[in-house]
Amino acid sequence: MILNKTVAIVMPAYNAEETLEITLNEVPRDIVDYVILVDDCSKDRTSELASNLNIQYVIKHDKNKGYGGNQKTCYDKALEIKADIVVMLHPDYQYTPKLIHSMCYLIANEVYPVVFGSRILGVGAVQGGMPIYKYIANRFLTLFQNLVLWRKLSEYHTGYRAFKTDVLRIINYKNNSDDFIFDNEIIAQIFSAGYEIAEITCPTRYFEEASSISFLRSVKYGFGVLKVSVLYRLHKWNIIKYKIL
Repeated sequence: MILNKTVAIVMPAYNAEETLEITLNEVPRDIVDYVILVDDCSKDRTSELASNLNIQYVIKHDKNKGYGGNQKTCYDKALEIKADIVVMLHPDYQYTPKLIHSMCYLIANEVYPVVFGSRILGVGAVQGGMPIYKYIANRFLTLFQNLVLWRKLSEYHTGYRAFKTDVLRIINYKNNSDDFIFDNEIIAQIFSAGYEIAEITCPTRYFEEASSISFLRSVKYGFGVLKVSVLYRLHKWNIIKYKIL
């Protein structure tokens, strides 16, 4: 706990057998009360391994529901157990758990309700192994989103996120896509509800076992990002009704 607030780590997992244990070994157990892992119908032994580790809740989907669908199950469980702070940590060891303290204290001290770990704030994204095409796409999409959403984030595409659970209760994340665009839809919902997002520098770590989407799915995701941003602005101008907001 932090300042009498319970902390839950949610791990949306898919084929994470090779990296799950090393990720868990760095989770700061002095402040983390619960770990929730949702196995999205992995083809490896992710859920079996998770059941033998220090994880309080292991949930396995009977069929693959997608990255967004996995997160919905994660957040549903975190709200069910009445956690005060929820941190999404990928079990592929791409994001270091050593930042959990810093992210959670910003929320526990009521400085910010949402905190992202940004791979772009520092200078090590490409040095850390981020493919050049992904870095360029990341920068272009982030610039577009900042212009259209009237914000100033360094990165909209990080998977390392911490939330005050009041935020998750207010926004309707269940209306979002079950695909990767879920991540950007939830940002639009956070801003639309009037919340601010803090960012801290997060080291970049790409390696063979780390999860990554294909080039074609990246292109689909990119067009989805543009669509979400435009619909958000049109909604704010009262031109259309964006159903997720």
